Amino acid sequence: MSFFTNKQPLVADILSRYPANRKRSAVMPLLREVQNAEGYVSDAACAEIAAIIESTATEVKSVMSFYSTYSSSPTGKYHLQVCMTLSCALQGSDQMWDYLCETLDIGVGDVTPDGLFSVQKVECLGSCGTAPLMQVSDSGYYECLTKKRLNALLADFKARGDGSLPESDVKAPVFIQKNGDVVQQITADGMPVGGAL
Repeated sequence: MSFFTNKQPLVADILSRYPANRKRSAVMPLLREVQNAEGYVSDAACAEIAAIIESTATEVKSVMSFYSTYSSSPTGKYHLQVCMTLSCALQGSDQMWDYLCETLDIGVGDVTPDGLFSVQKVECLGSCGTAPLMQVSDSGYYECLTKKRLNALLADFKARGDGSLPESDVKAPVFIQKNGDVVQQITADGMPVGGAL
């Protein structure tokens, strides 16, 4: 049975949001429905979406591949997406990525044996001032990451085990100046931001 077989009212609702001759505009909400329900979008689901919007599976996959929010393979309950753009890289995201993959013993496309974790490199998450950071699943941002914070987050996620997330405890960063030069960025509660893990 295909994903949308028993969801025709949902499909009709999504398609009704767009002009009749613009069914292809519904690709993202249809992808989101599958991603939310299944945790990823299979080739079969891409083909089904393509049929609904009168397009091709290749076009659906091209939209899907542009956005890191969609996955073409199963992900863990905690899908850890590490920002790899310049601001984060300068603040240690490459080291954080290596440490994360080594600690979890997985790489891109892998899921830990317990089904809890998967990892992905992503482009800018738009929080350059709190680099390095990662987004967990499609929910929380965890910013100002250090090895210590990353270990604490992984331990928290393992203890929860259900995909739920703790509140982020990072306060907006402030700059510390010495003789007029910015020498360090810290959070309002004194925790160092960025730098080497």
